[in-house]
Amino acid sequence: MSIRSLAKCGRPTLSMSRSIVTRTAVKRYTSSSSTQISREGKSHRNTLLKAGFAGFLGAVLYNVGRDYYSSSADEIKLDGNPMKYMTDTYGVFWIPMRAIEEDHPENPMRIRMAVWVKNLQDHIVKTLETIESSHISSNSNIPPGKFLRDAWLRPEGGEGSSCVLSNGRVFEKAGVNVSVVHGMLPPTGQKSMLPDHPSLKPKDYSVPFFATGLSIVIHPINPHVPTVHLNYRYFEISDPENPSKPVSWWFGGGSDLTPCYLVEEDCKHFHQVLKDACDEHHKGFWKKYKKWCDEYFYVKHRGESRGIGGIFFDDLTDVSEEHGQSKNKEELFDFVKSASSAFLPAYVPIVLKNKDRKWTEEEKRWQQLRRGRYVEFNLVYDRGTKFGLATPGARVESILMSLPETARWEYMSDMGKEGTEEGKLMEVLRHPREWV
Repeated sequence: MSIRSLAKCGRPTLSMSRSIVTRTAVKRYTSSSSTQISREGKSHRNTLLKAGFAGFLGAVLYNVGRDYYSSSADEIKLDGNPMKYMTDTYGVFWIPMRAIEEDHPENPMRIRMAVWVKNLQDHIVKTLETIESSHISSNSNIPPGKFLRDAWLRPEGGEGSSCVLSNGRVFEKAGVNVSVVHGMLPPTGQKSMLPDHPSLKPKDYSVPFFATGLSIVIHPINPHVPTVHLNYRYFEISDPENPSKPVSWWFGGGSDLTPCYLVEEDCKHFHQVLKDACDEHHKGFWKKYKKWCDEYFYVKHRGESRGIGGIFFDDLTDVSEEHGQSKNKEELFDFVKSASSAFLPAYVPIVLKNKDRKWTEEEKRWQQLRRGRYVEFNLVYDRGTKFGLATPGARVESILMSLPETARWEYMSDMGKEGTEEGKLMEVLRHPREWV
């Protein structure tokens, strides 16, 4: 099965606030005071499961979507929003339906974004655990990986949830973290943020701030399965006399892929899914955010990129130049939802395609060397890591979740030379390409 076939199982293509995942059979869900039971969904799903996905892949995809598939409802009660459309993807949803249902446009954006990232976190964690449990390991003594769910409180204000999986069958380490924090931002903190956030207007006194976001880093066991990173966040500063009134706000985020071995089909797939999510909202987003990603994830002291890129943006607000036209907060939030929902259809098909490939000790050695480069970038250049470690009350364990459990450094390594498989990757890392 090709990677494009795997990805067909529900890729986000339309605005999350109105419709999701175009496919053949569309069910209609309305805001209703009563829930009516129907057998249509269950019958349809069973028929398709028998005729459709075979082997473990069918089990993976069925289980992933089971919690998000309404098999017995023509109408469900939502939050009072206008009618929404939901596509029947045979029990497979890349989109976190619960987050769509719980979002209410009358809530403050800080609440809406926090609800979104918490639901998306749970959705992605369940998906990764399903992949783990469905994978047949060559070592029967290795149990499927399960996430440790670590809820925490920040004494200075706020909370979070760190979900970390270690030493699984497919993933050596996977972290899916959410933070919802607030407090007072001193003048020095405001000034330090100004270079990356020109929309910010620093004050000579402390101001209330709020920040929430989702951060993901996945380090697979197999050298042929790429490492992946995601981060989407919302930040606002409020009026000290009226903390419920934001005076400055922005969205930021993106997702990028870091393979150890170059598979052009996988690179094109990952970029195409992200491009589709961008193009749905503005034709200029993809070109700018792809270029921004290539520039941001650059290891200067090595003269190479961390990976093959994706998208990256920051300081996205209603006065940003990035979108080229007036867009309000609601429209930008729709874009963030589309882009973050593109993560699973962009990455999971690559995992399913490559996780059973054989590898050699030399390929594992190369993976460890590339992880060393990953560590170098995160500790030396990454804004989020540096900002997190400098924040009072920082939760170091969660901030350093992005680092792999194992890595390697060699003095003057002989790997990565021109004409080798490793050298093909190095050529792309030194000269970023346009994949789509």
